Amino acid sequence: MSFTFVSGHVGLDLAGTVGHRDTPDRYDLLTGPDALASWIVQAGLVDAAPSIGAEELVETAELREAIYRLATARIQGTAVRSADLDLLNTTAAAPPVTPRLREDGAVALGGELSAVRSTIARATIELLGAAAAAQLKACGAAPCTRIYLDSSRRGDRR
Repeated sequence: MSFTFVSGHVGLDLAGTVGHRDTPDRYDLLTGPDALASWIVQAGLVDAAPSIGAEELVETAELREAIYRLATARIQGTAVRSADLDLLNTTAAAPPVTPRLREDGAVALGGELSAVRSTIARATIELLGAAAAAQLKACGAAPCTRIYLDSSRRGDRR
């Protein structure tokens, strides 16, 4: 399966793996461990997919939903759920993906799923805790529920 990365941020792209969230047509692109493994590699987080089981898929989906709710709260200026903050912060505390410089000068990225989730959580913390969070937007076309980073010059990306 090929995924689309249009949100401008890895955490938002993970959140974007669920579409039409508020409709009966809701769909989840991470249909199983293999789909998650494919998404991780396509996102450029690691060079080779880590081992993923059913429980780890559920844990990643929980992180995805926490990121979505935290970003939505930031856009709307509403209070965040402390459970979402705890999950994001706890996930970020694990060691991140490990970069290694190869002899040919290329960078190799590796790590287990916990490292991938940590890398996503750390990037999300850096986004939500920075001035760039003011550039967060929600898709305005129904039934789209994607959140994205509007880094366009005039701030008018739709």
